[in-house]
Amino acid sequence: MKTLNLYGTQDIRYEERPAPVLNREDHVVIKVKAVGVCGSDISRYKKLGPYVEGMTFGHEFAGEVVEVGSDVNTMVPGDRVAACPTFCCGECVSCLKGDLSQCEHLTLIGARHPGAYAEYVTLPASNVLPLPEGVDYDAAAMIEPSSVVAHGFYRTSLQPGSSVAVVGCGSIGLLAIQWAKIFGAAKVIAIDIDDQKLAVAKRVGADEVVHSRNAVAHEQTADWTVGQGVDLAVECAGSPITSEQVLALPKKGGEVLYMGIPYADVELKRFYFEKIVRNELKVIGSWNAISSPFPGKEWDATLHYMQTGQLNVKPLISHRLALEEGPLLFEHLIENSSDQSFIKVLFHPNGQP
Repeated sequence: MKTLNLYGTQDIRYEERPAPVLNREDHVVIKVKAVGVCGSDISRYKKLGPYVEGMTFGHEFAGEVVEVGSDVNTMVPGDRVAACPTFCCGECVSCLKGDLSQCEHLTLIGARHPGAYAEYVTLPASNVLPLPEGVDYDAAAMIEPSSVVAHGFYRTSLQPGSSVAVVGCGSIGLLAIQWAKIFGAAKVIAIDIDDQKLAVAKRVGADEVVHSRNAVAHEQTADWTVGQGVDLAVECAGSPITSEQVLALPKKGGEVLYMGIPYADVELKRFYFEKIVRNELKVIGSWNAISSPFPGKEWDATLHYMQTGQLNVKPLISHRLALEEGPLLFEHLIENSSDQSFIKVLFHPNGQP
């Protein structure tokens, strides 16, 4: 089968690999119809490298079941499915407490198990979710990142009628805008330095947009919050700069939710650090997308709101490519990092769904 495999930093190869063989009674084989490029994939390609040299990459996907193990009675070949790509050990202190996202041995396909930048992938049936009617494969490839965002929002105390600022309007930020509305936010302010992404933010539900390249965001948002700040500020850019600036957005007693991952040191000026202390902010980290019972309410909620249309991921999909275009895509994303036309890229390993 055709695959994309990561051998080292800036070394991803389009190669033939053997198709997976079903050798576990509780596993299924899935024909990959659509798989998304995650920001973490780009970071691994750019400077972190693979966990395992030559590993088949990719973890955000949806597809069709083609084979099931003898112990699987929850699905049959031909079923349309998405999948949670994450594995927890079930035995560490965090798992035993039910905090699965804090598992000491958390891993996922594309890291230490063959991933979904491939024509076929195999997973335990417990990781596989049936797709509801009306959710197509392209949308379903966004279920995993949407569940990541939902996981973060469930960790906050956001209430109906609250105000939310979302910093960074890549795919995670654009999903956060929609989840903020689902959780009942009365006003959502989207913040970015790119006009094209801010236009998409308005399309998916942002009430106000702030271009923060020439003036800091908290000064521009003051008028929309009567000078008080927002109830919740969500950092989705993963930038050392915005990881600092986000601390000036909440009101006194407000919350900051970190979902972006900066791959560089974050330094805090006194002005921003004092916001934590003097405003008694609650600072929340969020990691991955699973909770107990596995894979968690994040996945059920995402499937529900995609089916109702309250989660509209189609405006986020900027490119649809064949798998063989992968090496050139990753090279382009690194050499043209200022190209803001890329929001969510999908590969179709088996052709257009």
